[in-house]
Amino acid sequence: MKSIYVGNLSFDTTPEQLRELFSMHGEVKSVKVVSDRYTGKPRGFAFVEMDDEVVESAINAVDGTELEGRSLKVNLAKPRGVWRMRRPRH
Repeated sequence: MKSIYVGNLSFDTTPEQLRELFSMHGEVKSVKVVSDRYTGKPRGFAFVEMDDEVVESAINAVDGTELEGRSLKVNLAKPRGVWRMRRPRH
């Protein structure tokens, strides 16, 4: 199973909308719309988990499509540790 990053989401996008969109391309295992830990407001991106064999075709099919008036940016999610290894901002 692989995780797909979905960016440029409207703050009104629901997990159900993403599940419906991606399920056209294979079975969706999970959907997580990321929210700010302090305010609880959506951050404009999500992760969708699907089986390995359908991930590439789902990414290609959904990348650039419009949802809630916004053009989605879709790609394979990077492992969590990659984000923590970035250099600090000065």
